[in-house]
Amino acid sequence: MTTLELLQRARAARGAMALAGTDTKNAALTAMAGALERRADAILAANALDLEAARGTISDVMLDRLALSGERIAGMARGVREVAALPDPVGEILSRAERPNGLAIERTAVPMGVIAIIYESRPNVTSDAAALALKAGSACVLRCGKEAHRSAAAIVEALKEGLTAAGLPADALGLVEDTTRASANELMTANGYVDLLIPRGGAGLIRACVEQATVPVIETGTGICHIYVDRDADQDMALDILENAKCSRPSVCNAAEVCLIHRDIAGEFLPRLKQRLTDDRAAAGKPPVELRLDSGAAEVIDGVPAGERDFDTEFLDYVMGVRLVDGVEDAMAHIAAHSTGHSESVVTENEETARKFLRGVDSAAVYWNASTRFTDGGEFGLGCEMGISTQRLHARGPMGLRELCTYKYVIRGNGQIR
Repeated sequence: MTTLELLQRARAARGAMALAGTDTKNAALTAMAGALERRADAILAANALDLEAARGTISDVMLDRLALSGERIAGMARGVREVAALPDPVGEILSRAERPNGLAIERTAVPMGVIAIIYESRPNVTSDAAALALKAGSACVLRCGKEAHRSAAAIVEALKEGLTAAGLPADALGLVEDTTRASANELMTANGYVDLLIPRGGAGLIRACVEQATVPVIETGTGICHIYVDRDADQDMALDILENAKCSRPSVCNAAEVCLIHRDIAGEFLPRLKQRLTDDRAAAGKPPVELRLDSGAAEVIDGVPAGERDFDTEFLDYVMGVRLVDGVEDAMAHIAAHSTGHSESVVTENEETARKFLRGVDSAAVYWNASTRFTDGGEFGLGCEMGISTQRLHARGPMGLRELCTYKYVIRGNGQIR
């Protein structure tokens, strides 16, 4: 099936999705989750072929993003059920006003229509994106990277089984068969077919969509996320947060890429940081973190000198830029100059410093004494997520069901004329 044919079918199915009641959508999602579990062996077999084809062409960290397991498929099914359990935003009255002339004006949440998602090598995005779009009453067109296409196709086959079991049109969910750049360009310019395009992936993909799309786009994050360790930080807490934010899953957008350290504690904290993230991990057989140091940090510990672009790079690997700063204002200035607006954290016991950081840093998620890894729809209670928006309109941060709706005005009168 061509991409245009897929879009035409999705457009035809959007009316049925918009009219579907909450019980019907939830029944479909529940059936979709069950189908994922029943078809786990087929999904894993498809994923094994994807992994075999990708080995040697992408890094081990990116292979981990591509890999599925029984546990990960169970997590995907659980995420779909969590979306089913969430309140349905469609039809919600967002505001109501009664005018002096008697008109009752209600701003009401309605589906987007057709949502297209371009993503790369994370097969679990397939079920997350489909569940959210369908619960929000929209048709969904998916376009994944070539590395994950077999896996995504097996997942979509299972999800379509759940859709039809609940009496909803299978065409409300589609996977683009063409994995060349041409299909991505076709989605970006599918005016009249795509109501919203959401790219999820690396900086190149995001930039291409923002620059080339003629359909509405929500820019999702590349994540150059920062952690500032203040002079008044609990250093044990800071080390725990840094190891979690960098090492728990370095290939995701909410992993920390830069550590900023108050100059006054550098002599004490930097050796502990190197010991924890580099030496101890290597001794334990874990991947050590390569610390890329600015000139000040390099005077205290050994590491790789930071290059010109190292504070503007989303490494997605066991690499972290380290820079010394003179205080919270200096840290905030560095973040303003280098951040992608995703997630930043301050570690301090000084409440005034923390409040200044929380007020002054302009990112989608700003933390005090916590890991940036919490910037996630599930962790924020949204079920799974469509992505992390780093723009201001119309959504910001983790995008759940509400962010996938638009609204219209419903006006009730009794014969008023103007």
